[in-house]
Amino acid sequence: MNRPRILIVGGGYVGLYTALGLQKKIKEQGGIVTLVDPLPYMTYQPFLPEVAAGNIESRHAVVSHRMHLKDTELINGKVIKVDHDARTATIQSVDNEDPFQLSYDEIVIAAGSITRTFPIPGLDEAAVGLKAIEEANGIRNQTLELIETASLTSDEDVKRRSLTFVVVGGGFAGIEILAELEDMARVAAERNPRLKPSDLRFVLVEALGRIMPEVTEEQAVKVVEHLRSRGIEVHLNTSLASAEGGHLKLISMPDKAPKDEFDADTLIWTAGVQANPMAKNTGFPLDERGRVRVSADLRITGDDGPIPGAWSAGDVAAVPDLTGQGPGGFCVPNAQHALRQAKRLAKNILLARAGQPPVDYKHASLGAVAGFGTWKGVAKIVLGGKTIKLDGPLAWLAHRGYHGMAMPTLERKARVVGNWAISLGVGRDTTQLLNLNDPTRTFREATSPTPKMASPSTVPVGTDPNRERRGIDSRRRIMPLDPGPKETTPEQTPSTR
Repeated sequence: MNRPRILIVGGGYVGLYTALGLQKKIKEQGGIVTLVDPLPYMTYQPFLPEVAAGNIESRHAVVSHRMHLKDTELINGKVIKVDHDARTATIQSVDNEDPFQLSYDEIVIAAGSITRTFPIPGLDEAAVGLKAIEEANGIRNQTLELIETASLTSDEDVKRRSLTFVVVGGGFAGIEILAELEDMARVAAERNPRLKPSDLRFVLVEALGRIMPEVTEEQAVKVVEHLRSRGIEVHLNTSLASAEGGHLKLISMPDKAPKDEFDADTLIWTAGVQANPMAKNTGFPLDERGRVRVSADLRITGDDGPIPGAWSAGDVAAVPDLTGQGPGGFCVPNAQHALRQAKRLAKNILLARAGQPPVDYKHASLGAVAGFGTWKGVAKIVLGGKTIKLDGPLAWLAHRGYHGMAMPTLERKARVVGNWAISLGVGRDTTQLLNLNDPTRTFREATSPTPKMASPSTVPVGTDPNRERRGIDSRRRIMPLDPGPKETTPEQTPSTR
């Protein structure tokens, strides 16, 4: 006998919290909740900058589906097509076996967003994003290895390129990763007697005339002043024109005139997101930005009204903002909304199954908080209709307090707080981990003949004789571990999600 199934497409903020809110009650009713996601965990994206900077262990910034959704059927794969008339979804497993069909009674489209990019020459080869835990891990190890490499070379061009770190995008994600990375890199340079912090170069590129639109203009100006006081170059009204071969060319946005060009081994792209394009394969009505059209009660809605048995929320959905604060009349795609929409969505599904009308989603923003490294930050907190502006240590504490509470599950909260306590007590961990992309290297070297060493006279003093063997040259960056399909990755805009 087939059990009534609620199919959740995506295991990010909306998928995880909707499943948590439904799994036990649907099981008690004789049904089953099924969650499909190519990843076995939900990523708490506001913590990615701290993962990259070594304040939080990477595994502690994700929430295991298997550990916390014990009454949910989990499928590691991606939904590639939905036929809602037939109530079937076509699923491609992560091992790329033949797709299979799964029947359902109700469906929740919670596929989140993916990184938005532009056709910039060389961007796909030179840059790394900040949407996945694997990317944050890769950025951390790349930064530390390049610092070590730069300390061993006598080639000033290689040294300068290795120690140049560029972030494109001045939203919360870009500012936080830039500031946290600078904080960690400075500590790593101080611990290396062959380098000094002034050898490092950090560059922010933002196409608009200001950064962080979620905070006030006054606060945004102060953040720019703060970054520049730390030696970080901030280029506003500036765009990346080319990144071919790691040679970056910047242009002025007003007149498209050349502005600067230089080499960099690290280019981090945080210039926006877009609704997951898998929504185009569902047959559900979409808006002009590719988002699923929903009504305020989170039912997918077409020109003729709500579609029975179909729901959506989060970054992939155009959710009306009943507070009137959202741009264009819609909720901004951030985790603050996604988390609360998911809880409302789970309750609405249960109400509808009980024959009661669902309730509209309405949530006023609590503000925004951001951390810029230890004891540094900015915050705009809305309480009782009043806006409280903070910066420095108080904002940093507000940032950690909010996200410590917002991190899903008590188990993960405890791990994150433990990470913070250790870092405050003994300082940042700047240990680099090598060969994560090639874990069998050590064994292969042990089973291979010892290579003939070059004569000392052929190795210039101050260079790294293992540079080519380790795969580092002046044209490449260290790629992060493959995060796999991104179809269900949630949104990365402001920190108070």
